[in-house]
Amino acid sequence: VQVVESGGGLVQPGESLRLSCAASGFRVLNYDMSWYRQAPGKERELVASSKSEGGSTTYADSVKGRFTISRDNAKNTVFLQMNHLKPEDTAKYYCNGKRQGFIRYDYWGKGTQVSVSS
Repeated sequence: VQVVESGGGLVQPGESLRLSCAASGFRVLNYDMSWYRQAPGKERELVASSKSEGGSTTYADSVKGRFTISRDNAKNTVFLQMNHLKPEDTAKYYCNGKRQGFIRYDYWGKGTQVSVSS
């Protein structure tokens, strides 16, 4: 099983980035997929989630209206479109795949760094 994030970088405030999360060894179609972030000295926080059943999405209040989570099940990839980036969005972003049931599956990537600075 592998979860690999990409697309991070250094951008100026107001700019956009699109993060990708490529999964292998499991099908994202069957998993709740989420993006988390962790800034230095802070706890990891949930940014956005996409449910496997029904496809409903949820967002942290701090990113609502600016970030969009989506998935391409055929490519087994999840995306996070981030618009109108702010310095406080600076963090390492992690992709997570979770499946609850008799056996709980919980997969994490190693993260991709997003830095927003003028």
